Amino acid sequence: MTRLVLLSGWGCDARIWQPLTDRWPDGIEVSAPDWPGYGTRPALAKPACLEALAEAMAPALPADAVWVGWSLGGLLAASLLERVPTAPRGLLLLGAGPRFCHPEGISREALADFRRAFARAPAAVLAHFRRWQLDGEPAPREAHRRLQALLGDGPAPDRATLAAGLGWLAELDATAALAAPPCPVYCLAGERDPLLAQAAVADADRILEHAGHCPMLSRPGDLAAALATLARRCAAGAGRAPADEPTRQESPI
Repeated sequence: MTRLVLLSGWGCDARIWQPLTDRWPDGIEVSAPDWPGYGTRPALAKPACLEALAEAMAPALPADAVWVGWSLGGLLAASLLERVPTAPRGLLLLGAGPRFCHPEGISREALADFRRAFARAPAAVLAHFRRWQLDGEPAPREAHRRLQALLGDGPAPDRATLAAGLGWLAELDATAALAAPPCPVYCLAGERDPLLAQAAVADADRILEHAGHCPMLSRPGDLAAALATLARRCAAGAGRAPADEPTRQESPI
């Protein structure tokens, strides 16, 4: 049995993973804990403290599991590798890298503008972001309807937690942690991810064609299969070799 822990990104709680529920192959066990401040989970007293986050998440991040971090969830998972007592069996980064801002992707200036807009109108900016991140999906409007159906009636994320998340996107750099990781690490990316630089997409270990930043909404079956394959490689202790080339996940579309 291979265990996966699914970690969501900025502005979305664990319900974002529900489209994958019936898509997992045999032998895969999945949990999807919320970060503090999301869903019904109380926010941290100090939402921007990584040590407090590591302590709060420790029971949900077992060492015998492979962590799957999507977007900010991937950046946080990589940052927590150095803050947990025992490393996981592997880390899969989905739509994420060692840093969020990139000269060819989302610039520091653009993120600073976004943070200022969030400070003025958090609910409107969150709604805008949820729609904008779907631009790379083959049917963005349909993907947005699915996202609304999943998240629309639930509790909104804690505002201070969201603000802390934007701070992490601006400041966190997991380059050192990922240069010599304590476990196998693989990267997955949607071919049309609007939040990633094309260089980061090209360097991913698995590229999902006809998908953007949210393949759990547009290609849940293919995403589940890709995650399961890489998780089993992690569980077997297989890390990415320097000469490995990215693999494209073909789509029938």
